[in-house]
Amino acid sequence: MSQSEVEALSTEELDPTKQWHKTACVLCSANCGIEVRIDGREITRVRGDKDHPASKGYTCEKGLRVNHYQNGRDRLTGPLKKMEDGTFQEISWDQAIKEVADRLVGIRDTYGGDKIMYYGGGGQGNHFPGAYARSVLQTLGVQYRSNALAQEKTGMYWVQGKFFGRQDIGASPDFHHTDCAVFIGKNPWHSHGFPEARNVLNAIKNDEDRKIVVFDPRVSETANISDHHLRVKPGTDAWALAAVLATMVDEGLTDEKFLKEQCVGWEALRPLLEEVDISDYARKCGIDEEQIRAAARTMANARSMATEEDLGIEMAPHSTLNSWLQRLLYLLTGNFGNEGGMNIPNRLAPICGHSADGATEPVTGTPLLCGLVACAAIPDAIDTEHPDRFRGMIVESSNPIHSLPDSKRFREAFAKLDCLVVIDVAMTETARQADYVLPACSQYEKAEATFFAGEMPSNYFHIRQPIFEPLGDTLPEAEIHARLVEAMGGEPEGVQELTDAAEESREAFVETFTRLSAENPDLGAKLPTALYRSLGRSLGEMGPAAVMFGSAMQASMRFPDAIRAAGVKGDGLELASNLFDALLEAKSGMVFSTSEYSTSFDRIKTPDGKIHLHIEELVEELQGLASEEPASPTDAYPFVLTAGEHRGSTVNDVIRDPSWRKKDKDGALRINPVDAEQIGVVDGQRVRVITKRGEAEAPADITDTMMEGQVSLPHGFGMEYPDETGEHKIHGVAVNELTDLEDRDWLALTPHHKHVRARLEAVPG
Repeated sequence: MSQSEVEALSTEELDPTKQWHKTACVLCSANCGIEVRIDGREITRVRGDKDHPASKGYTCEKGLRVNHYQNGRDRLTGPLKKMEDGTFQEISWDQAIKEVADRLVGIRDTYGGDKIMYYGGGGQGNHFPGAYARSVLQTLGVQYRSNALAQEKTGMYWVQGKFFGRQDIGASPDFHHTDCAVFIGKNPWHSHGFPEARNVLNAIKNDEDRKIVVFDPRVSETANISDHHLRVKPGTDAWALAAVLATMVDEGLTDEKFLKEQCVGWEALRPLLEEVDISDYARKCGIDEEQIRAAARTMANARSMATEEDLGIEMAPHSTLNSWLQRLLYLLTGNFGNEGGMNIPNRLAPICGHSADGATEPVTGTPLLCGLVACAAIPDAIDTEHPDRFRGMIVESSNPIHSLPDSKRFREAFAKLDCLVVIDVAMTETARQADYVLPACSQYEKAEATFFAGEMPSNYFHIRQPIFEPLGDTLPEAEIHARLVEAMGGEPEGVQELTDAAEESREAFVETFTRLSAENPDLGAKLPTALYRSLGRSLGEMGPAAVMFGSAMQASMRFPDAIRAAGVKGDGLELASNLFDALLEAKSGMVFSTSEYSTSFDRIKTPDGKIHLHIEELVEELQGLASEEPASPTDAYPFVLTAGEHRGSTVNDVIRDPSWRKKDKDGALRINPVDAEQIGVVDGQRVRVITKRGEAEAPADITDTMMEGQVSLPHGFGMEYPDETGEHKIHGVAVNELTDLEDRDWLALTPHHKHVRARLEAVPG
């Protein structure tokens, strides 16, 4: 290398705009590792991080545009208080913390802490807020919480709880090694859901010994490369799944050895599947019987099979039943605890909680699942004269007025709250209705992480380091919650002693922490804030990651051998401390657990250690499919609207800036050519969509990927956003102005967003 080349290289290394900073994409649950270049406060370039243990350099096109999240025009820069005239005034943090604490403590002292609800706790890229909120909730005596999982996944988790003994334990697919990947109501080409999604899909597609099976009314990108596309009529997945399972029984394709040795309940379940009229169920779901049988054979005869469902069947008729039937696919074929199958991974923290059978929300009487109030029950639990109604609410890192069904109903209910506090990075639709808005710094301005990862045989975790200073007068949620706890008089005892120990040494901190935890139960109840205010002070900019010390301690007790197999040394508290340090130092994330696939069986929590297949609560619904006919279109609402489709141009509510989209900028209504001709609309012409709850207009995208009678609108549109002049404009359709929270699953209350009855009208001009 010449002297001039050496000098040029040195100059580039010193130029801050040419340096690459390791972080992660925050736009979906895959959280792919990325490297970014920055110039001032702008992210100027993005590439995949090849050192990331899961994504290994992979990223999709969405991750390349995270600067639109980081630098949105509606970022909050200081605390806001709503005045009597409805406008907001910026106030100091001291005033905001005192007034919020006083208002919430006033509700607690007058009505009880159980009259305050907590909603949210994190999005696709930030889960530390929910951990730190625990200290505030403990101080206030809050008993009820909810988040987006309670309109999507709680029915699925409830089923897993029946199978494995707890709702916070679930089996994850090993698509990287499977011979047969099955996707039900899911299009991972866009929604991802597992590392390197498109690379994995292409690898399976290009291997003649591996297969892809897709259940989906639409010819999605994933369906387009599948070996079996079961193009079910919208809302008929239960019949299709039951027919596949019945075929496995009818043709002797079940793994009887596995079912006998590892499961209970097969004797009661088998007759229910033997009763299924496969031909009739095929008719009901619109699929040729032989196509169903061929798919069943492919699944059952594969060396290994992994399955994954998504909102396409969870937000549709027979939602919880669908989740049961979907999981029976891999269990009847013995694909659990094996390479390429379904496995229960080690996690540093669960993604959800657990509720005992019979637990309910007191106002509506609806069941609590995973420790969460069903989202569809929230308005009725607020807007009522019931003495136990919710009177206060903390909403964090969430936008329920925009993201939950029937936005009008949520606006009406939230207006009845005595106090609404929103903690967020942007002025969302929910924040506009709040009494106080507390500004959090962005996910790239603090230490942050998520708990989504569920890989086997090796699982990973990534604590991201901040790459920017906080914007304006924003704070990390850890600091916001600590200040609230202190203002409410709830600071746990022993924090100063822990702080002194942390400053002395890690060994001193561990010893002091262990002793104080045994002496003082209050310390454990408010552990996140105690760790942040003590250990966090010694971590500098990584202070918010202090909460992970508790997770590292628990992990070192639950699966020490797996941690050591991943390369972390030590025993007991030394192992916990070493794991915590390794997590902090791993800028690209690290593998923290390595274990054999067969250890999945060790993580089952049923009393007998077996998988319990038979779910009595769903038997009647399963048997009812025989006499039930799928819902037919009506003259008033002849179409089925899929509300909230994942597309290449959608990212939930995370990016509010519409300019990030290069395509589909207005969120087109996808419609079949036959239907378009019937209503007299041409490509690009605006169409009026009318449902029981509202109406909206969108341009038509005429495509034969849609089934006749089915149309779709994307999610992530319809938000107010200021243009260059500061004028607020709405781009696209807010789909929850069209959805109905009463149209929902009977058990989990999951709204039927993917099966909304609608009428279409061509808009002239």
